[in-house]
Amino acid sequence: MEKLAAFCLGLVLCVWLPSVPDWHLLLALIIASWPLWWRRRLPLLLLLLPAGMAYAGWHIEQRLAARLPVALEGVALSVPGTVRGLATTGEYGVRFRFAPDAGPPALPPLLELNDYARRDWPPGSRWQLLLRLRQPHGAANVAGFDAARWYWSEGVLATGTVGKPRLALPAVAGFWSWLDAARQGVVTRLTAAIGPGRNAALVAALAVGAQQGIARREWQALAATGLTHVVSVSGLHISLLAGLVLWLSRRLLQRWPPCQPQRLALLMAMLAALGYALLAGFSVPTQRTVWMLATTTLALWWQRGLSAWQIWLAALTVVLLLDPFAALAVGFWLSFGLVGALLAGEVGRRRRPGYWPALLGAQWRATLASLLPLAAMFGQWPLLSPLANGLGIPLVSLLLTPLALLAAALPWRPLAQLAGWVAGMFWWWVDWLAAGPQWWFPALPWPLLPAALLGTLCLLLPLARSVRLAGVVLLLPLLLYRAPRPAAGELQVEVIDVGQGLAVLLQTARHDLLFDTGGGDAARYVLPVLRAQGATRPALMLSHHDADHDGAAAGVLAALAVSTVWRGQPGSVPQQAAQPCRAGQSWVWDGVRFDVLWPRSETRGDDNSHSCVLRVATPRQAMLLSGDAPQAVEEQLVTRYGAALRSQVLVLGHHGSRSSTAEAWLDTVQPQHAIISAGYRNRYRHPSPQVLARLAARPLQLWRTDVHGALQLRLGQDSTVLPRRRDNYWALSLPLASGGK
Repeated sequence: MEKLAAFCLGLVLCVWLPSVPDWHLLLALIIASWPLWWRRRLPLLLLLLPAGMAYAGWHIEQRLAARLPVALEGVALSVPGTVRGLATTGEYGVRFRFAPDAGPPALPPLLELNDYARRDWPPGSRWQLLLRLRQPHGAANVAGFDAARWYWSEGVLATGTVGKPRLALPAVAGFWSWLDAARQGVVTRLTAAIGPGRNAALVAALAVGAQQGIARREWQALAATGLTHVVSVSGLHISLLAGLVLWLSRRLLQRWPPCQPQRLALLMAMLAALGYALLAGFSVPTQRTVWMLATTTLALWWQRGLSAWQIWLAALTVVLLLDPFAALAVGFWLSFGLVGALLAGEVGRRRRPGYWPALLGAQWRATLASLLPLAAMFGQWPLLSPLANGLGIPLVSLLLTPLALLAAALPWRPLAQLAGWVAGMFWWWVDWLAAGPQWWFPALPWPLLPAALLGTLCLLLPLARSVRLAGVVLLLPLLLYRAPRPAAGELQVEVIDVGQGLAVLLQTARHDLLFDTGGGDAARYVLPVLRAQGATRPALMLSHHDADHDGAAAGVLAALAVSTVWRGQPGSVPQQAAQPCRAGQSWVWDGVRFDVLWPRSETRGDDNSHSCVLRVATPRQAMLLSGDAPQAVEEQLVTRYGAALRSQVLVLGHHGSRSSTAEAWLDTVQPQHAIISAGYRNRYRHPSPQVLARLAARPLQLWRTDVHGALQLRLGQDSTVLPRRRDNYWALSLPLASGGK
């Protein structure tokens, strides 16, 4: 077991490293060290660890070679191919996956496309499409969803948009096309029987893995209750179905003497699991479950007296060998972690406890095992998760999922309606619990993670009380850790990566101010960062009424106890909930001065002209934020304030558009650091080449959220900037040459 564990550890370590180690050098090291092992002067464990890293490094190199070439980003390409899986209708269009035909240009084997025209994309259909592609790119913040890493783990190596012209091609018969078409037919039939809405979406998700119909609001409610895993066809449902088929098969085959009931039952259970995984689209999570169950089936078929821990470790090794990037997915850690936690409760047990003690013990171990991955990857742990899972798992796994599968197999309308009614019960339970308390974790420093892992193991395993007490001590820093605050007279700033928009968190020793919120859903970008930085009761300043500056304001106000709201113009939030920001407003927080420089009460003009302009100054450093203020406003500010505008850090107006950041503005402010908050290859082509040229002609350092991700700044004795985006192999990011308006 130790040898397999060492190999798996090396593989996982390599996958999580920010850069890829040279697997050739690792292999050479292993070969050079082999004689030492042969002469028993070197433990084999010390060779298997780099062997796992070399294997993972080779896989990473292969996938990097298949990624979209940088030269093809943004280029109009005519690409033939086939629609894979089921399309998803979202807020901004229809998303679907597309497998290009082999041939020039050399493209990744799987693309994710968005069609803003919202056309129909039947699964298995073939098209000649005009595409503009780019490498997968996601926001890089201190907390929140990492889209680039998720795309990498899914094998999607390019994303893009579909142009208007499209040409239908003759369909090619194939198993996957037939399967996707059959799954779409099931979704259509279930929706017609149950009616459109979240009940039908949940039944379809459990029957054929079609999660596309579950809205973001429902996903947020599921995350708030710890029940996200219940509605995903992966380890839980496939394993339960395999276990049910195994039990039924053994009962039936025991009455047939000529057969070997144990082995035939194992075979039937494995076939049932494979069939359900295929029906669910054979997604990456279901593939991992199939490999895990196949390993377990072979181990039991072999009948060599392997322990449960040996089978668990063998399944872990097989999954990582077939898909090293499984280690990037939180589902991998939860599934193997929960199974390991349940096995830990059986170590050394001589007598099985009663039903209720066993159930409560299993729930306790599952809850404890989920704490660390949820805290590290989501920064959230629902306090009502044990209660939610206690009813939600049996309701969905033992009742709703069998009903959904029967409704998918049998075209009997009352059966589908009964499944929809049970789904309604489940959603009622989720809605009731979603308002419950959450334990929010700040961004955790890495030394806390191995300590918490060791503490979790000490509590899960049946060890002495003194060891369990040590486990509690090791786990307490994770539970009690709070985000560090700047000292009095210093300012900590987080320029949040919100794509095409602006959101800046300013923190003093005891106060927080969020300047703008970006657009879209606050829970996607802004809220995770605020909670990770400990800003649970911030003040809010909305520069002006534009979707990319105040679009997420309603979500922030609904989720947090905002202390004060300023707005540059009406419309951002309800008028009674905010006060206007006006030139002359000033206050001091913990030795840091905040001055509103614009707008004035007599200001006229478009929305951008009403932008709040804020200067924040420590005793030695200053930062200037101007929203979308145009050059006309900059000219008035230069005339009014002159050298008093001088600031070491300048957040450029209007995302680097040529309508802002005039020569006189830069000459007056004299920044040492210039920051542009803009979306990656955004449709407005921000930042403008003219603005970039003005910046290049000055002795300053340019930072861009589309290149560097979120930016962390500290203003005290001097000003320092730390980009959040690292050179992760799954999130390659290069400086852009872009035009502008």
